[in-house]
Amino acid sequence: MAWFSNMVVLLLVAGTIWLARAASRSRYWRESARELWRRRRLALIVIGVFVVIALLDSISWVGGARDGDNLAAFQARSIIDRIFQPETFKEASYSAPLAKVAFYGGKPLTYPGAHLLGTDILGRDVVYRALKGVRVALLIGAFTSLVVIPIALLFGVSAGYFGRRIDDGVFFAMTVLASVPSLLLLIALIMALGKGTVQVCIALGVTGWVHFCRIARGETLKLREADFVQASRALGVSDAKIIFRHILPNIAHLIIITFALTFTGLVLSETILSYLGIGVEGSWGQMIDQARNELSRAPIIWWNLAGASILLFVLVLAVNTVADAMRDIADPRTRREGQ
Repeated sequence: MAWFSNMVVLLLVAGTIWLARAASRSRYWRESARELWRRRRLALIVIGVFVVIALLDSISWVGGARDGDNLAAFQARSIIDRIFQPETFKEASYSAPLAKVAFYGGKPLTYPGAHLLGTDILGRDVVYRALKGVRVALLIGAFTSLVVIPIALLFGVSAGYFGRRIDDGVFFAMTVLASVPSLLLLIALIMALGKGTVQVCIALGVTGWVHFCRIARGETLKLREADFVQASRALGVSDAKIIFRHILPNIAHLIIITFALTFTGLVLSETILSYLGIGVEGSWGQMIDQARNELSRAPIIWWNLAGASILLFVLVLAVNTVADAMRDIADPRTRREGQ
């Protein structure tokens, strides 16, 4: 499946370039991009670094292992794998950050002083494991958010604008899903679909659209009675044009801030799933879960928890910071105040 992952990465990069070129032709988007860069330059750079790491971990091919007899020679490995060479760049067991001897026994390490955040119980480099979790976090947070928000907008705006039977059907679906505890429904879906990144994303998507759908419905109910919407109807403007030109732009700030909150909530939800033993392989949540027992040791083994927690904190903080600035820029009431 390495070719499929590479194809998806290529399509994502090509789509991003196309969207950037299309947005650059609009004065509004050019000015918004400049203002965002002026306000949140550091946070944008941090997010860019995370995206690059995720892309490097998504592009993989077979071959190139140092040891020709190693099983890795017949497995697809990403660029991150080839940089760290995890099949050889490892120790027997725990080693402290930048240590030259093993944590237990004091024996000399194979790579003394080379492990910036030490190694775990299996001797794997903690920095390598933390970087491998970036791709999983972005998949679960960003990809699932990009699926959840359009679904919530479709149902919420349709229910709020058209009303009647459409509103009754959407409200019934929201009520049914909201009546079931989200964590229990999430666990049930994962157990039914199976463990895996795609399955977890689908389960999180099914359970995550209800809250924003309710918000979008309420805002649309308010906006459809506004004077500019009534004037557009009187002039014979179609419902589709009214929704795209008047309704969606006026809830754009809600979409942006909801994306940040959804992204954060999804990443943290995966951590809870890992605590319950049904998380995604190689995620930060799994690292944090494995570090629980290590904190009770004497002396404490803290670097596994630190590696995942620091990257999780930095990513969530950067996304929320950028989303906060984007909301201010998208909202006409706050756009001028920041200038």
